[in-house]
Amino acid sequence: MHTIHIPVMGTGFSIDTPIRVAPFGIASVISIMDDILIEKVRRFYCEKMGKSYEPIKPSEVDSRAKRITAYLELMSEIIHEKFESIRKMPFFQDTEKDRYFEMLPKMSDLRQSYERLKAMDLGVEWDKLAQDLTAKMKKGAIEVNIMVKVDGMRFGKDGKSLGEKFSDAKSALRGFINAKMDSNVVFSAGMNRGLFRYLGEFSPDFMGNFRKNIILKVTDFRSALIQGKMLARMGLSVSEYRIESALNCGGHAFATDGSLLPVILKEFQEKRAQLSEFFTSVAEKLSPKITVQGGIGTSGEVARLMADFEVDGIGVATPFLLVPEATSVDTPTMEFLQNSRENDQFISQASPLGVSFNNLKNTTSEQWTNERFLSEKSGSPCPKGYLKIANTEFTEQPICTASAEYQKAKFAELEWSDLPTNLLEKAKQKIVEKVCLCEHLANGAMEQLGITKKTNSPKAVCPSSNISWFDRKYSLMEMMHHFYESTQSLISSARQHVFAKEIQLQVDEFQKMVSKRVNFDKVTRFFGKLSAGIEECFEIAKTKSFTNENLDSMRRVGKCYVPHNNSLCLIDKEVL
Repeated sequence: MHTIHIPVMGTGFSIDTPIRVAPFGIASVISIMDDILIEKVRRFYCEKMGKSYEPIKPSEVDSRAKRITAYLELMSEIIHEKFESIRKMPFFQDTEKDRYFEMLPKMSDLRQSYERLKAMDLGVEWDKLAQDLTAKMKKGAIEVNIMVKVDGMRFGKDGKSLGEKFSDAKSALRGFINAKMDSNVVFSAGMNRGLFRYLGEFSPDFMGNFRKNIILKVTDFRSALIQGKMLARMGLSVSEYRIESALNCGGHAFATDGSLLPVILKEFQEKRAQLSEFFTSVAEKLSPKITVQGGIGTSGEVARLMADFEVDGIGVATPFLLVPEATSVDTPTMEFLQNSRENDQFISQASPLGVSFNNLKNTTSEQWTNERFLSEKSGSPCPKGYLKIANTEFTEQPICTASAEYQKAKFAELEWSDLPTNLLEKAKQKIVEKVCLCEHLANGAMEQLGITKKTNSPKAVCPSSNISWFDRKYSLMEMMHHFYESTQSLISSARQHVFAKEIQLQVDEFQKMVSKRVNFDKVTRFFGKLSAGIEECFEIAKTKSFTNENLDSMRRVGKCYVPHNNSLCLIDKEVL
C-alpha cells in the first residue's frame, strides 16, 4: 500500500507505532528487546481499550517470550479492530477512511481510483468502485526488530545459567514465532549464527497458520549474500534486504569501509538475482524485496532512490519523532528535538555495546550521567541488564559497562595505575561516557503514555542528522505528503542531499582514521572506495534533479585526506 515504512526508533519511541499507523496501511517496526517495557505498555493498552489483563511475572518460566507474544497479539487485535472500524466508515465525510486513502502515494493504483471516485457522480458505478476500494484496503505490517548481538545469557537465583534457549535474543525470537499473527522479524546489527541456527530448529513453515517473514538489515551486498546463504541452508528464505546507511542514520553508527550508499545500492541493483538463486524452498523463484533507509529527507530523494536504484521501499525514522500520531515522545524531548541544530549532533561512545552512537548534546541522559559522576555515584544501577553481554573484566558473569558495578571496579583499577594525571582524567571520562540505554531510551515513552508520573527521568535520544531540518510538530498526513507529494516540502531547500551528507560523514570517518594512525593499507582501501563513491555522485549530479532534490549540495567543494607517496597529506578536493 505504501512505499514508505517507519523503522524502529530505540526501545521506546516506536513501541506502539504499529497501533498508531497500521490501521492506515503503514508498516512500522518495534523493538522487542525490553520485555519489562513491553509488559507495562501491554497493561496500559489493555486498560485503555477495556481488555482483560493478566500479568506475566518475571518469575514465570519463559516469561520474556510470553510477554512478547502477549503484546504482539494484543497489538494485532487492537489494529484489526481499528482497521475494521475505518473500513466501515463512509467516503468523503472527513473521516479516517478519507485520511487512509489521502495518505497513499499519488501514483498508487488505489489512490488514483480514490481520486476517480471523488470526481464521479453518485450511482451504481460509484457504489461498485466504492465497494472495490474498501475491499482492497489493507493493514500496515507489524514488524519486530531483534538486535542479534544483544543476546545475553540469563541466570537463575542460584547463579546458574538458564541455558542457551533462554538467552535474550532467542527468547525474543520465540516470543515472535509463538504470536498468532502475521508479522515480519527484522534482524539487525550483525550476524548471530547461534540465533540463526535456533531459528532453523523450527520448521521451514515455522509460521504455522500465520505468515511470518524474515528481513535482514544490512550495510553491504557481501553481508546480505552471506547471511542469506546461511539461512537458505536451514531451509529459510529472506523476504527483504533492508539496506541501512552505516553512518547516516539514527541510533548506532557502525564501522564502514568507505563505500558510499549510491555504490552499495548499485551493487544490489546489478546483482539482485544472486540473492535468491540459492533458495531451495518454494520461494526460490521469488526475488526478495530491496529497501533502503538512513538520512532520507525529501520526496525528491525518495523519487531518486526509487527511479535510479529500483528499490521497493524507503524507510524514514527520525522525522516521525516529531509526529505525535506516530510515535511516543514525551513533551520535554519533543521540544528538545524541535530546537536541536546541526552543531548539536555528534558521534559519541555512549553505548555500552562499544559501537559509535549518534547523539545530541546536553540530553537529560548525559546530564544525569555526569551528575552521578560528580556526586561519586558513577554508573547506573542496571535494573534491566539487557546489555550485560560483553565484559567480564571483574566478574564471572558479564556486566554492563554503564553499570555502577563495573565503573566502580574500573575506577579502582585506574587509581592503582601509573598514568599521568591528564591521561588518568581522559581514561575516567571514557568510562563515564557510557549511559544506561536500556532505561534512558524507554523513559520518554513511559512518561508520554502516562505509565510513569516522573517528569525528570533521564532520557536519551539518538536521531539522524535529519532532525536539524524538522523544527515543529507535524501531523501524520503532513509527513506522508512531505515524502510522497512532489509539490510539497516541510523543510528548507538548503538541506544537504542525502548523498552529499554521506560524503561528508565518510570523509569525517576517514579523517578520524588518519588521526588515529590506523593501518595504512586499511586507510588506502577506505580512500579508494570513498573515491569511487564520489565518482558515482559525479554522475548523479549531472542528471536532472527531481522536485525537492538538492543536487547542488553535491557540487560543493569538500576536503579529504588522500594517500600520496607513502604519506598522508591534506589537500583541497573538489567533490563534484
